[in-house]
Amino acid sequence: MLLTPAFALAQSGPARPGPGLSASRTIMAGSMLGVAVSNAPGKARLAIARPDDAATRAIIVVELSGRPSASLQTPGDAGSYELRLTQDRDGAPVILLRQPLVTTPASATVSAPARVARGNGLPVRGIGPNGEQDRVVIVPKDAAADAAGPSFFPAENIEATLEAPEMPGAYELRYVMHAPLAEHRILARQEITVE
Repeated sequence: MLLTPAFALAQSGPARPGPGLSASRTIMAGSMLGVAVSNAPGKARLAIARPDDAATRAIIVVELSGRPSASLQTPGDAGSYELRLTQDRDGAPVILLRQPLVTTPASATVSAPARVARGNGLPVRGIGPNGEQDRVVIVPKDAAADAAGPSFFPAENIEATLEAPEMPGAYELRYVMHAPLAEHRILARQEITVE
């Protein structure tokens, strides 16, 4: 009789380990956070929320869809957050795992020649958080933060050749961050004269 419980345990095999998260704990605000997940249950999600937010509240949510990893854009505001692994139970999210996440202030640099002839190609460079929707753009000097112009996405490549505007005048090369909690935030700018 004493051997029966041990025999029953041996027959059931080793217990499956619980889920695990692996990600940086500190990252620049607005940048992409790579997260590896092990043993995630079905229909699990990754989320970034404030530490005191309820399980039903999150700033960013990404479905794992069975993948062992995902990339999330962090909030654009520097501060203390929480990376969470969640799963719906009875129609509401439940937090399975949580890990502290601190975002540091976002910064960027842009560079280009200070003068360019109108309509000519202008080699430019922009480095920053490199979020998926961040862009480096040439706009008139006093344009709004969301103004459009010749641009490229630094998440794809940090250098590009942009066509200078046809109208001469004072312009700016800008790095514009577009992240949760910080849409169209200008992180860097350089004056350019179009002749």
